[in-house]
Amino acid sequence: MATKNPHGKPFKLRFVRAAQMLLFSSALCDPPLGQATVVPFNDQTIKFTILLESSRSFPEQKWEAVLWHNGHENQEWKESVLQETTSPRQPLVIQNDSRPSVYRRWFNINLPKPSRPEPLYFTLKYRLSSSDTWKWVNEHSDCKDGVLYFQTEAPPEGLVNYLKDYSQDFSVTQVQSETPNTQLWSLTSSVKAAEDQVLTVFKPDDRGNVIAHSRNDSTQEGQVRVLAAVGATFNTALAAVMYHARKIVQGNDLMSKADKEEMQHALEKEVKAEWIENWYDGLTYCTWNGLGQDLNEQKIFDALNVLKDNKIQITNLIIDDNWQSLDNQGESQFQRGWTDFDANKEGFPNGMKHTTKEIRDQHPNIQHIAVWHALLGYWGGISPDGNIAKNYKTRKVRKAEGLAGGEMTVVHEDDVPRMYDDFYKFLLGAGIDSVKTDAQFFLDIIDDADDRRRFMKTYQDAWTIASLRYFSIKAISCMSQTPQILFHTQLTTNKPRLLVRNSDDFFPSIPSSHPFHIFTNALTSLLTSHLNVLPDWDMFQTSHPYSSFHAAARCVSGGPIYITDTPGQHSLDLIDSMTAPTISMPSKTIILRPNAVAKCIEQNVYTPYHSPRFLQLGTYHTGSTADYGTSILGIFNVSEQARTELVPLSNFPGVVNNQPEEEQKKYIIRAHPSGEISPEMQPGNEFAMVDLALEVKG
Repeated sequence: MATKNPHGKPFKLRFVRAAQMLLFSSALCDPPLGQATVVPFNDQTIKFTILLESSRSFPEQKWEAVLWHNGHENQEWKESVLQETTSPRQPLVIQNDSRPSVYRRWFNINLPKPSRPEPLYFTLKYRLSSSDTWKWVNEHSDCKDGVLYFQTEAPPEGLVNYLKDYSQDFSVTQVQSETPNTQLWSLTSSVKAAEDQVLTVFKPDDRGNVIAHSRNDSTQEGQVRVLAAVGATFNTALAAVMYHARKIVQGNDLMSKADKEEMQHALEKEVKAEWIENWYDGLTYCTWNGLGQDLNEQKIFDALNVLKDNKIQITNLIIDDNWQSLDNQGESQFQRGWTDFDANKEGFPNGMKHTTKEIRDQHPNIQHIAVWHALLGYWGGISPDGNIAKNYKTRKVRKAEGLAGGEMTVVHEDDVPRMYDDFYKFLLGAGIDSVKTDAQFFLDIIDDADDRRRFMKTYQDAWTIASLRYFSIKAISCMSQTPQILFHTQLTTNKPRLLVRNSDDFFPSIPSSHPFHIFTNALTSLLTSHLNVLPDWDMFQTSHPYSSFHAAARCVSGGPIYITDTPGQHSLDLIDSMTAPTISMPSKTIILRPNAVAKCIEQNVYTPYHSPRFLQLGTYHTGSTADYGTSILGIFNVSEQARTELVPLSNFPGVVNNQPEEEQKKYIIRAHPSGEISPEMQPGNEFAMVDLALEVKG
């Protein structure tokens, strides 16, 4: 028997068994297997689309396919035979170079919605002929059954329908939701005084319960408040909770009157539109991974010269950790304390002002220079023997046990505002006009409640006011996703949007960290997209095994783009794909990012990291009118093997289903970077989807 191999070359098969062909076949399904899908109430039928792929190494054959499900009376499992479609219009196939050459056969079926709203479970089986053995999709793959959940016309009223046997210590009040078609409740309980704010976190126990664990740092009895919402979608329920939380926080604003007036003055006098544009939209170079921890000004000069030689136009420079003057040379960073405002003499012998002047003289494209520092000074706080300790009152505090545990010296709460004002005034005079302020969570790991109460708001407010006064909005908040900071500094809308790190660090030498880095950012953005912040997905390197993976994520994130390349190790093609020259100033480079923050799409919210599914990030770039724009779907294979999926048009943000036919918009899907374009489609069309294959790191 003559046939062709996957590369199109002819060869002979002596004998072909059906079992052999089954081994080289696979099935894809929409709605997907191995995942939960919510069916809207108004959908009266469920449309299943199935793709069977078989290797072109064998002759093309006719296949039989069956949907096996419990959508029958009494939830009995039975089969529904799938009909092969002969439509000439088929989905766009987006494939990688290593995807084998295959035959594709499409099947579909419309199932009526079950009369009872219980979940419907389903799987697939297929074979070559009625005399052959069925192949179940989960026999040779890691795909589990799919499940459909059916929305009711209106969710049941009352919290008891959703939280069973909750503690009677809570007083429950239904409150008005600002999000349509949602229910919102406030659960409150008293918390005994500590030995100013109540901190509440959720923890699981070993019986599947959710525990609200509260800590009161005040000397008086406080109140714990839990907000709970129910809506037709995850995003509407989350919005209801976050809108009400912002109302509570802004109503209980604990910033002093003098601090409010100072911040308002800074906002009116110091924030400039061109700074916002450059800071958010300019390409940034950070020294951290690229230049290492043994940092000095010559390394910075050399790195910038290499960037210039390669015509890489950066707008912002971040001088990261290890520029400061510190004590205890040779000890770990947690044992070292900050001694002086100016840079250390070993690496910056003429001081920071000389360094920044050289940079600006040699590289006029660099508009902003930032330096790194910890919120409490350094990882080990303040040196008790340095000039800072001599000029400001200090206090010793103990940190909770762990990596950073132990005692350290910090500036006393009475002098924190003065220290920050003096420090940032010094930096501005030294040519620094922006900061990256790290290790902010240290406020949360101070052991003593009295010390936490002293420092929590004092440090946040002093930093906010000083950074606005001297640097406008040009500040990055790092390691700051603790509840006290989220609610006090990042949820309120009384100041410009702040750049806030959205995840843990970029770890270039840990391969397993890279897919998880994208996954955690996608999920964290569900929360941070409701804060008054621009999520920062951290730096990455353009010449790295995962460089394209990270670059794609940064471009769709809606946040800034920082590179931390080792000098000379750059992917110019990758940088060109992330940036573009401006029309007015061709020498100026801007990053290409959408004007909406990306986050995990609704369909992926409950998909775990190790699930055999693509991670999908949705965002949107608005056009010149409200009716038009570009919906963007960033799709990432975070698993350890190549995968293929059917991606429905409905996964794209802004695509509206269930509209009257005359009002339904038409769409095309364009694949990046191949440039392939799908046929025109509308939601509900037979093939309103794409067939996508991605390699590992794809």
